[in-house]
Amino acid sequence: MSAAAALRVHGDDGVAVALRDLVAGERVLGVTVMQPVPRGHKLALTAHGAGATVTKYGLPIGRALTAIAPGDHVHSHNLVTALAGELTYEPSLSAAMGHTAAPPPTWRGYRRADGRGATRNEVWILPTVGCVGLTAEQVARAAMERHAGRIDGVHAFAHPHGCSQLGDDLAGTRAALAGLAANPNAAGVLLLGLGCESNQLADLLAAVPAALRGRVRALSSQSAGDELAEAGALVDAMVEEAAAARREDLPLSALTVGLKCGGSDGLSGLTANPLLGRFAERLAAAGGTPILTEIPEIFGAEQALLARAESPAVFAAGAALVNRFKRYYLDQGLPVSENPSPGNLAGGITTLEEKSLGAVQKAGQAPLHAVIDYGETAPPGGLALLEAPGNDAVSSTALAAAGATMVLFTTGRGTPLGFPVPTLKVASNHVLAATKPHWIDFDAERVLDDGAEAADAAFLATIIAHAEGLPTAAERAGQRAIAIWKRGVTL
Repeated sequence: MSAAAALRVHGDDGVAVALRDLVAGERVLGVTVMQPVPRGHKLALTAHGAGATVTKYGLPIGRALTAIAPGDHVHSHNLVTALAGELTYEPSLSAAMGHTAAPPPTWRGYRRADGRGATRNEVWILPTVGCVGLTAEQVARAAMERHAGRIDGVHAFAHPHGCSQLGDDLAGTRAALAGLAANPNAAGVLLLGLGCESNQLADLLAAVPAALRGRVRALSSQSAGDELAEAGALVDAMVEEAAAARREDLPLSALTVGLKCGGSDGLSGLTANPLLGRFAERLAAAGGTPILTEIPEIFGAEQALLARAESPAVFAAGAALVNRFKRYYLDQGLPVSENPSPGNLAGGITTLEEKSLGAVQKAGQAPLHAVIDYGETAPPGGLALLEAPGNDAVSSTALAAAGATMVLFTTGRGTPLGFPVPTLKVASNHVLAATKPHWIDFDAERVLDDGAEAADAAFLATIIAHAEGLPTAAERAGQRAIAIWKRGVTL
C-alpha cells in the first residue's frame, strides 16, 4: 500500500502514525501490518524487546511492556510510561530555529492607552465571589440589550470561588481575577462584590496593576440600594467611553496569543500543533507574545523546551516550575504520568511523554523568553511559559489572565467551550472539521493535503480575520466561560 497510509514523523522513530485505519496483512512503510491499527494510532516499524525505549518525534515516548514486532499495533497494551518524579535539569542552552518567512503582516485592532493591542472592545463584569455570579450575568444581559452594536460586547464571567478560601488558594483566585481585569480586550471592567466574602473588593482592586485601575469600577451589592440598577449605570458609563475606540493598523508584535490543546488525538502532534508552532515562531520573531501553559503536559518533553531558554535565569525558572508542578502531584500521593485522558487514549495517544512531545510543538522552536506564575501578565516580546494545569477551562482562563487577547485551541476530538477572549478552534483532522463546523474554525489536516506552506498562509489569514473582529465559532454560539484553579481547603 502507499506510504501515505502512515507517517513516520522522524527518521529515528521506531513507530509510525496511521493516517487511516490499517488492515492486518497490508504492507505499510515496508512492514506487514500484524493487527488492525486504528487511524491516529501507532504502527511498529522496528522490533523492540521488552523494556526497550520506543521513539516518536525522534524522542522517547516510553518503554515496551512486552516484545513488539514490526507491524504490531503499539498502544497501552504494550507501551508504558518511563516518567517518575522530579529531575535535576542541567543547562544546555541552544540557539532556537529562526523564522525566515515574509515580513510580518499588520492587523486591525484596538490600541489601548498602555500601548497594548486588543482584538475586541468589550466591557467585562467580574464577580469577586460566586454568590453574585448570577447577578453579574443579569447585569450583562440587560446591558447587551441596551447597547447592542455599540461595542463588541458586555460579558459577565461567573465562577464559584472567592469565599471559604485561605492563603495561597485565595491569593490564586484574586490573582486570576486581577489578571482578567487587566486584559486589553476589556475596555472597562466592573468588579462586582457581595460584601462579606473573603475576596474583598479593595484587595482585588489593589491587585490590578496601578496603571489600569482607572478603567475599573467596583460595586458592593450589600452596600448598594438596587445593585442591578447601580451596576447597570456603571456599565452604561463604561460603554460610553469604550464606544469611542476605533480599530487601527497594528503590527503583528501587538498580538498576544495563548497556545492550547484539548481532546488531542494521534494527529494533533502531526497537523494542528505543528501548525500552531510555526505561527508561534513567526509571532515571536516579529516581537509578539505567544504563551504556552499546561505544565503537566510538558512532562517528558521539558528538556527540549528548556534548552531554548534565552538565559540561565529563564532556564532555572522553567526547571523550577516543572519540578514544583511535579511536587504538587507527588505531595498528593499521585503519579506524575497519569495524564492522557480516555479521549486521548481512544485517539491513539498512549503515554504522557507522547502527549507532551506533541503538545509542546504548539510553541515550535521559538526561544523561551519568560517564565511566569499563575495570574501574572506575560512580558511582551517572545514565548512565555505560564504556570497552570492542563484542564481546558482553567488553563485557557489563565492564558486570558496572562494577557492573551486570543486563544488558539487545537483539538482532535472537539469541544464547544470558549473562553473570555476569542477562542479559535483548530481541528487536527478532516472528520472533526466536517462534522462539527459549529465548533471548528480551521481544519489543520489540510497540512497533509496542501503542504505546510499553503496551510500556514491560510491559517495566518484566519487568525488575522478573527483578530480583526470575525466571530469565532465559540463566540457565535455564546460559549464564554472562566474556571479558576482551586487549590487548598474549602472552609
